[in-house]
Amino acid sequence: MQTELSKRLGIEHAVFGFTPFPAVAAAISRAGGFGVLGAVRYTAPEDLERDLDRLDAHADGRPYGLDVVMPAKKVEGVTEADVEAMIPEGHRQFVRETLARYGVPELAEGEASGWRITGWMEQVARAQLDVAFGYPIRLLANALGSPPADVVARAHERGVLVAALAGSARHARKHREAGIDIVVAQGYEAGGHTGEIATMVLTPEVVEAVGPLPVLAAGGIGSGQQVAAALTLGAQGVWLGSLWLTTTEADLHSAALTRKLLAAGSGDTVRSRALTGKPARQLRTEWTDAWDDPAGPGTLPMPLQGLLVAEAVSRIQRYEIDPLLGTPVGQIVGRMSSERSVQAVVDDLTRGFERAVDRINRIAGRSGQS
Repeated sequence: MQTELSKRLGIEHAVFGFTPFPAVAAAISRAGGFGVLGAVRYTAPEDLERDLDRLDAHADGRPYGLDVVMPAKKVEGVTEADVEAMIPEGHRQFVRETLARYGVPELAEGEASGWRITGWMEQVARAQLDVAFGYPIRLLANALGSPPADVVARAHERGVLVAALAGSARHARKHREAGIDIVVAQGYEAGGHTGEIATMVLTPEVVEAVGPLPVLAAGGIGSGQQVAAALTLGAQGVWLGSLWLTTTEADLHSAALTRKLLAAGSGDTVRSRALTGKPARQLRTEWTDAWDDPAGPGTLPMPLQGLLVAEAVSRIQRYEIDPLLGTPVGQIVGRMSSERSVQAVVDDLTRGFERAVDRINRIAGRSGQS
């Protein structure tokens, strides 16, 4: 599964794997793909440094990258406390009542909630970059549009390629104008924040819009046959995220959540604003249903919703409250029916790719004889 881009980066397979787990990122790179560590959960630079040490030590010298979340435009002087003060009391009460209805315990005294929206604030992302540029990363990806111009320039000075996610051809053109090197065309089927255009439609539109820039296809891809389809549509590789959540190297810290992922079908996800305030595909749960119910208060815009629910989500995860327990994941969850190693997943992708290419070659050969 080699393309011009994979050869440029020195990887065997044009498979780019996004993951919040350093062990998974390292395993993807060792298996011949390109591991990309998600940085949004690292609010302390020393935590990111610790996990980049782990990733670098176990990647066996193979290339890897980092994914950050930062806006193209800077908002000056806004603190987390300022944002917290904007949350209406009625929404806070709705959270308290929903948690009480399901008997969700409080966190233990002194136990901090986990993920916070601070990982989306520019000053945090810049601190992450200060750490990351001390490592031999080959790619910097931004999940929130094009990063600021000075960040793009800083990456290029170090020989680091810059990628940005796009949900439409219009967004992709803006990335090209901003000097981005790689556009990730993320379809409606993908986990996390997505647009409204399906991967099969979006990929060729983006390829045409930004050529000759390389494009990676993302969303609903979990087999070698789908990788072959993406390359046929003009992509130079695939960007996979959800598929790694049920690998043996992943560390979800929740057996209950792993069971839910393994049991879920492709129809068991929903695009909901419940987690961050922007539409994000995730497992459908009674928590997402509560927020999407017209009888409720409705979600708040980003970043208010993320701050509002951060502690609640931590409590749900900490105590594994099954009806409420979920995670961002794409429609490909229907294929994630067993726990496998990263190497086994990559092997399955390559075998499926070979079968698909052989089939097309046979079809083309018969067509040529008719």
